[in-house]
Amino acid sequence: MPVPETAPDAPLFIVLNASSGSEDAAEARRVIEEGCDAAGRRNRIFVVDGPGRVQALAREAVERARAVGGVVVAAGGDGTINAVAHATLGSGCAFGVLPQGTFNYFSRTHGIPRDTAQALHILLTEQPRAVQVGLVNDRMFLVNASLGLYAELLEEREAYKARYGRNRWIAFGAGLLTVLRGHRQWNLRMAWRGVERDIRTPTLFVGNNPLQLHQVGIPEADVPEQGQLAAIALKPVGPLAMPGLLVRGALGRLGDADEVLSFPFESLTVKPRRPLAARRIKVATDGEIGWVDTPLLFRVSPEPLWLVRPARTAPELEAARE
Repeated sequence: MPVPETAPDAPLFIVLNASSGSEDAAEARRVIEEGCDAAGRRNRIFVVDGPGRVQALAREAVERARAVGGVVVAAGGDGTINAVAHATLGSGCAFGVLPQGTFNYFSRTHGIPRDTAQALHILLTEQPRAVQVGLVNDRMFLVNASLGLYAELLEEREAYKARYGRNRWIAFGAGLLTVLRGHRQWNLRMAWRGVERDIRTPTLFVGNNPLQLHQVGIPEADVPEQGQLAAIALKPVGPLAMPGLLVRGALGRLGDADEVLSFPFESLTVKPRRPLAARRIKVATDGEIGWVDTPLLFRVSPEPLWLVRPARTAPELEAARE
C-alpha cells in the first residue's frame, strides 16, 4: 500500500481516553487545542467517556479523516492506541499518537515523548512512516500478545491499579502476588517454519516491540524491525521459581534463564495439544483481554500502520541496545 498522502495542514481527528494514565484529560485537551490553534491545524477531539466507547469513536474518527485526508490520532495508553490503530489499519489514513498511559511502549519505541506538547509537536511536523503490526487471528497488536500466566498478570495488574493507582511498582507487586498463587500449565502444539513442537508452559508471549524485548533481555529483541515477531515460552516451573524469573525480567536478564524458550517467526500456529481441549482461549493484546478461537495464528500483518513519527531511531531504543 502506498504511503498516505498527508498535507501539511491535514486536520487531526483525535480519540482522547479520559481515563488513561495520571494526567488530567482536561489539561491534555487544553494543550492539544492550544497547540493546534497556534499551528493553524484544524482538529476534532472525540472524548472516550465510558467503557466500550473507544471502538465506535475510533471508527467515526477514521471515517471523518478519510473523507478529508486527515490524520487519525490516539491519545491514551497502549490499549487505546491499539483500538484506534485497529480502526485505522488499511484505511489509507495516517496515524498519530499522543501517549497518556503508564508504560507507553509503542510511543517510546518510536521516539514519541510522554509530554503532550512535545508529542503534539512531532505530530504536527513529522511525516507518516511504516510500522509493523502483529496479528493473532483477527486481533491486532502493536506491543505484544499473550496467553496463560502473562494474560493473568495483566488482569491482576489492572485490578490493583484501579484500587491503588497507576505506577510501575504497583504493576510489579501485582505480578509478584499473582505468580505466588500458582498457575495453570498449558499443553500446546506450536508450528512454525516447518517445525512442529509440543510444549507444556504456563505462558506464551509474542512480542512486537523491540524496546520491551530489550528491557527483559531477550536475544531476539530486534526481530520486530526485521519483519518478524518474537515468541517467548516458559518451561514448567513451580510457584517458588516464578518470582526469580520475574526479577530476571525486571533486570533485563530473562534470556539467560534455562527455563526460557525464545525464537523468531513470521507465522506461528498454536493450538491445544488435546483435540477436545478448550476451543477458545483468553488472549491479551496490548493489555486488553479477549476470547479468541483456536487454533491461534500469530503473524505479521501484510500491511503496515503509517505512523507519524521521527525518522531517526528513538534514543531510548538506542540506549537499550548498548
